Amino acid sequence: MPLSLTRRDEVAVLVLDRQEVLNALSFTFLEEIADAFDAVGKMGARALVITGAGTKAFCAGADVKELRGRDPAAHRHSLRRGQEIFSKLEALPIASIAVINGYAFGGGLELALAATFRLAMANAKLGFPEIKLGMIPGYGGTQRLPRVVGEARALELILTGRTVGAEEALRIGLVHRLADGDPIEAGLAFARELTGYSLPVLALARSAVTRALDEPIHEGLKIEADVATLAFRTADAEEGMAAFVEKRAPVFRDA
Repeated sequence: MPLSLTRRDEVAVLVLDRQEVLNALSFTFLEEIADAFDAVGKMGARALVITGAGTKAFCAGADVKELRGRDPAAHRHSLRRGQEIFSKLEALPIASIAVINGYAFGGGLELALAATFRLAMANAKLGFPEIKLGMIPGYGGTQRLPRVVGEARALELILTGRTVGAEEALRIGLVHRLADGDPIEAGLAFARELTGYSLPVLALARSAVTRALDEPIHEGLKIEADVATLAFRTADAEEGMAAFVEKRAPVFRDA
């Protein structure tokens, strides 16, 4: 199974398990994740822990091979669908904790950003490498990252595509804490700091914080999908994807 959803006492635990592709997000896998989020809402759990199976990756992002040759209209539709799925996580009435073990790149980091909290294991590597493929984040990254680390750091991370480790991620506020040991147990321990409190009051507290943000995210997400589609239509995007698949350095031509 590409994922598992179980209960550990009062906490739901979602494990992404496509280890052969570093838990990457195919379109089919995204829909399975969406179904899991719907199921979580019906489980009566008081918190949700999300992590990736294995020791190499939380989630390495989109499956680039699925993107090549895709019609721009279909691509925009898939961007909006990915945004909608991750917004399901953000909108859950319970707190969610993403435990990042290994790589969290592109869509994987966007998934983690949609969670309420992020914990990083010592081997965590986080980043948005889309710029290296001639593209930009499209599942909410350009909107959520500035809200988490500020505009200046978000621009630097997205425009350079560089990777940050666990210690730097903590220092810049990209993750809330460092963790060790078993990722699920670390997530459960954090969740249990919250699960004893009133769920309605926890939800109200979260609402009060998020309403303080300046720009409604649904408007920002529309802009992101439009701009990400424009990026996808460039020759440089095709070159970036081709180079990735062919395991060579891309040659961008600003086209």
